[in-house]
Amino acid sequence: MLFNIGDIVTRISYDNDIFFEIIDIKDNIAYLKGINIRLEADSILDDLIKVNDHNVIDDERITEDITNSFNLDREEYFYLPGKILHIDGDESYLDRCMNFYKKFNIMAYGVCLKEKDIEFEIKKYLEELNPDIVVITGHDAYYKKKNDYKNTKNFIDSVKIARSYEKNQDKLVIIAGACQSDYEELIKAGATFASSPKRINIHALDPAIIASYIALYDRNKVIDIIDVLSKTKSGSDGMGGVAVKGSMYVGYPR
Repeated sequence: MLFNIGDIVTRISYDNDIFFEIIDIKDNIAYLKGINIRLEADSILDDLIKVNDHNVIDDERITEDITNSFNLDREEYFYLPGKILHIDGDESYLDRCMNFYKKFNIMAYGVCLKEKDIEFEIKKYLEELNPDIVVITGHDAYYKKKNDYKNTKNFIDSVKIARSYEKNQDKLVIIAGACQSDYEELIKAGATFASSPKRINIHALDPAIIASYIALYDRNKVIDIIDVLSKTKSGSDGMGGVAVKGSMYVGYPR
C-alpha cells in the first residue's frame, strides 16, 4: 500500500487503537503523531492501515459535554472567566486548544515552545500576562526499561519556576504534563493538576478541558475534583490533582 505524508492511519500491531497522522516517511519507516492522543511514534509501513474516514477528531462532542456542565444564567448575570496561559510543545495541538477556549469565550494566550525551552521563557509570560491558570504541556513518554521520561524533567523545571512566581494554588492553577508523564513528581514540584497517574496516554485536549472547567467555575467555590477529572477523556487514570477554587467572577446585573 502506498502511503503519503498527511495520511491518517492506525497500527495493526496495536489493534488499530489510535488514529495517527503521518508526518514524515524515511526509507520504510513512517513517523507518526496522534490525532487525538498526545503521542509521537514510528512504525514500519507494513504495520499501517489507512483510515478512509478522516472525521476522527472528537473536539465537538467534548465541547458539548463541557457546555452541559455549566448552567449559567445569562439573562440576569454576567461572567468573567479566568485568564489562561497555554504553553504547548506542539503547534497543532495548541491550535486545537485555543479553538476550544474560544468556544467558551475564555481569554486565553497560546505560546508554542519546545519542551526544553519552556523553563527559560515561562516567567516572562507570567509577568506579562498575569494569568489565573497556566497550562504546560506538549509531548512526553515513559521509557519503562530505563525508568526514565522523555520530557517530564522539562515540565518539572517549568512548574517549579511558575510555582515560585506564585505560591498560592488558588491564585495560579498550574496544569502540567503530557502522555505518560511522572504525575507524582509534577505534583511535588507544585502542579495543581498533572498527568499521568497510571502512566497512560492522554487526549490532546485533556489539559485544556481542566483549564476551561476551572476558568468557568465561581472563584468563591471549590471545584468538584472528581467531576472535573470525569470530563477529561483519560479520566483519573490520565489526570489528577488537588481541589482548588474556580477563577471566574460572577457579576450582576447583566
